[in-house]
Amino acid sequence: MEESRGNVFDIQRYSIHDGDGIRTVIFLKGCPLRCRWCSNPESQSGGPQLFYSQSRCIRCLSCVKASADGEITADGREPVIHWLKCGGETALKLAEACPADALLIKGREMTIEEVMQVIRRDRMFYERSGGGVTLSGGEPLLQPDFAKGLLKACRQEGFSTAVETTGHVPWENISGILPFTDLFLYDFKSPDPDIHRDWTGVDNKRILQNLQQLKTAGANIHVRIPVIPGMNDQPETLRKMAGMLDRLGIGTRSLLPFHQYGSGKYRSCGMAYSMEEVQPLPETRMAELEEVFAGTSPGLGMPAV
Repeated sequence: MEESRGNVFDIQRYSIHDGDGIRTVIFLKGCPLRCRWCSNPESQSGGPQLFYSQSRCIRCLSCVKASADGEITADGREPVIHWLKCGGETALKLAEACPADALLIKGREMTIEEVMQVIRRDRMFYERSGGGVTLSGGEPLLQPDFAKGLLKACRQEGFSTAVETTGHVPWENISGILPFTDLFLYDFKSPDPDIHRDWTGVDNKRILQNLQQLKTAGANIHVRIPVIPGMNDQPETLRKMAGMLDRLGIGTRSLLPFHQYGSGKYRSCGMAYSMEEVQPLPETRMAELEEVFAGTSPGLGMPAV
């Protein structure tokens, strides 16, 4: 049988924020959500895509010369990328023409064994720190066969496994990896289906159904809530979310502050970034919301029940 292949857009070693200990994070392409604040816009499409690094560009215009149909034109010495023309094989050709690696391809097919070769390099760090391997994205469970095969291979070699998920996938994609996953890092963005749809492109029905089924199945779950100004940064919203998690019996949870670290990537992908004017919450405000979420701040309202 031919080995399963996956579309991987990044592999990050020595991560300490995506599960216990020191971890290798495998980022898979494709996501069913379109969160306004997404810090990895290059993860959203399922296939390889062109990525432009302006700081690396030497203005040689080799890309213009390689453009057969006006995919990239010139404004003086500046390349102008016409993104709608730059998909598929065209993107690969343009990237190959760039001598400075200013044009890159985000996403490449890898076999499970190719990924495992990278993972094995840090076996010593996993063992000493209690770390392991985390699948992320995008939404890694949009590539269910590859994700399952990779997690199974990790388990066979004694590596701890975690999966970051939006939860917006068919339940079968989640249940298929249950035997090989030590920890689910599960996103919960809004308790309101309409607000959820407005900010992410989908409602939260499937996400909440899958979360409940995952809990019933006895999985180890850590729910993570990105605190986004204007979407869910109100005390009453966080109290409601805490109450919903209480009723599900999910005690491991955390708030993640909004940031703009990925804003520059949008330009590099030819995409618009709609959160440019939104400022991260001050640390003092985040601390207040942490207290509300934990049910310890009567000054901002009654604890969730």
